[in-house]
Amino acid sequence: MDLGLRDKTVLVTGGGQGIGRAICRLFAAEGAKVAVNDLFPERADAVADEIRRDGGTAIPAAADIIDVAAVAGMVGKIENELGSVDILVNNAGIVPERREKGGLTPLFKDMPHEDWAKVIDLNVYGTMNCCAAVLPGMLASGSGKIVSIISEAARLGETRFAVYSGAKAAILGFSRALAREHGRDRINVNIVALGAVAHEGIKSGPLRLEATPENDDVLAKMLSAYPIGRGLGRVGTTGDVASMVAFLSSPHADFVTGQSIGVSGGYAMI
Repeated sequence: MDLGLRDKTVLVTGGGQGIGRAICRLFAAEGAKVAVNDLFPERADAVADEIRRDGGTAIPAAADIIDVAAVAGMVGKIENELGSVDILVNNAGIVPERREKGGLTPLFKDMPHEDWAKVIDLNVYGTMNCCAAVLPGMLASGSGKIVSIISEAARLGETRFAVYSGAKAAILGFSRALAREHGRDRINVNIVALGAVAHEGIKSGPLRLEATPENDDVLAKMLSAYPIGRGLGRVGTTGDVASMVAFLSSPHADFVTGQSIGVSGGYAMI
């Protein structure tokens, strides 16, 4: 299926690795012009280089999306080099830090206040900053697509992830309100909710790419919570996520807005 994304300008936050990298590469394969955002310039450079080597169009767009001025500068650069942003994918996010490597994340009552800010600033304010920066261009062009990545923790709540669940739920409410505000402007705003996703950045444990129910007992137990995962013998992949994001960003989803769509193997059915 031709997704109709050719020559669209796409900004993907957190595009330097994992899910963000897969999203960038799929958009590029569909003929879109991709701005690869990441906090770390070397990551953004690497993914943009990969895309260009494969014949696509991409530029690195390193910036700290918590910084309003940095976001404005990033969007200005993209507009100068690729044109006005047609599609924004809010992928960048952060989970709570564990007490120690391999340990559990703390309960809310034990989480330091400074850790609240880390989670809320990137997940909530980072998303809002990027939306605010691209909306003027979308309004001027008369259309746009915004897709934000959240977690099923936002829709269900998750033990030891109270602040994270709240931050991702804030994105859900914000996105639905934005969809109502800008539907008249032909701007679609949707949300993709994730469960466990395996990717190349994970080198050990049940979410490493080579893990199977046969060689990893933890993964075998995890799959009891993922109905389709039991049948497929795996958790989600970056490709699963990228495909849904690309669809929601395409003209095929022009009548879809304000929706929260789970790409989580049935972990949540709401």
